Amino acid sequence: MGMFGYYLEIAVRSLRRSTGLTLLMVLAIGFGVGASMTTYAVFRAVSGDPIPWRSSSLFVPQVDTWGPAGRADDGEPQDALDYIDAMALMRDHRAARQSTIYAVAPSVLPTDASRTPIPLNGFAVYGEFFPMLDVPFEYGSGWSADADSRGAPVVVIGDTINRRLFGGVDSIGRTVSIGGRDYRVVGVMKPWNPQPIFFDVVDTGGFGGDGPDLFLPFQAAIGANMENAGATNCPKGRMPSAQGFAGLQSSACTWIAYMVELDGAAAVQRYRLYLDDYAREQQRLGRFDWAPNNRLRDLQAWLNHEHVVPDDTKVSMLVALGLLLVCLLNTVGLLLTKFLRRSGEIGVRRALGASRSAICMQFLAEAAVIGVAGGILGLLLTGVGVLATGQVLPMYLVGLAHVDVSLLLLTVLVAVLATVLAGLYPAMRASRVQPAWQLKTQ
Repeated sequence: MGMFGYYLEIAVRSLRRSTGLTLLMVLAIGFGVGASMTTYAVFRAVSGDPIPWRSSSLFVPQVDTWGPAGRADDGEPQDALDYIDAMALMRDHRAARQSTIYAVAPSVLPTDASRTPIPLNGFAVYGEFFPMLDVPFEYGSGWSADADSRGAPVVVIGDTINRRLFGGVDSIGRTVSIGGRDYRVVGVMKPWNPQPIFFDVVDTGGFGGDGPDLFLPFQAAIGANMENAGATNCPKGRMPSAQGFAGLQSSACTWIAYMVELDGAAAVQRYRLYLDDYAREQQRLGRFDWAPNNRLRDLQAWLNHEHVVPDDTKVSMLVALGLLLVCLLNTVGLLLTKFLRRSGEIGVRRALGASRSAICMQFLAEAAVIGVAGGILGLLLTGVGVLATGQVLPMYLVGLAHVDVSLLLLTVLVAVLATVLAGLYPAMRASRVQPAWQLKTQ
């Protein structure tokens, strides 16, 4: 510790002797680190695991219901399921938990008849959806399997709607009128707005909104003819034969998201085999005339497949890393110039017995001091950059990025490590100065 303190003392004295050059290096490191950490904060927000404690057991199955003519150029099947296949997978129930999901956008009538209906955004799901995704509840819970099978008129509402309708109190057992029908409240969620909206990225695009207002039993929503408010895709030349929502249910159009919980590699393999067996059964029934072309991706692979991380953030990250590299290269040149200017001092120290490693450590200490100063500047610029993300990124990403303790520590660490790495070559060059040549010139 004594030698380290000695090196730091010499480093500070040396940096004070060339204030202009020191300031230039601090600015270069600060701007480079600030830009890279700002973009990293955004990239971290949009590419992080939305449910890390459970994502490894969550999977999204895809069944090729359209055949070769309807596949993407890379041979991928459709991103969602049609009603027929979704119901078949639910009936077979080969996963630990599973749920169909489709977006709905009904209106709720306030208890005060003088007020206008409130438009809502929600989803029709099965009761297993809530424990499968660890949905947090303030009051009550989800509904039972019996309620699913009966299409019972029950509802789980969000915290915001509970406050608007019931003042935020425990509203379990109360009745709300949704789309002209009465539903009994069985659960009130705590504020829940995962970003990305991993359970239905096809409809939502992954980001945005204030979180779901409500969840209804899937069969209750179907029975109420609550039309899909999300994406609906139909194969070319195979539009619904009947009009309206009923026609959509009997068609090959895909509009239902699906998620399953599978515990362990063996369960995953069994489910893959099940999907292929299901497709072969559809072949035997004459519904499919193509070989199985199914997919089963875990949650992170699914989010990557859907390109949930916007291209803007990826490009920004690459540009910022390039800027940091340029700043480091400039710092290398400045440090090399600064260190070699002191060749005479190095020669004297070497002649007095200082080792090459001691000289090298002294200059690396100088680089570390510059890195700390650059890191502090980088912290300030990162904070400003995160606040200004709305000027360069889509509005739905604004607010996702935030500055926390981990980002602050990482910013300083990156600045110090980057500067020390930048100082390695100049320090090694300086430590190789031959004392005899320098003493002859004195």
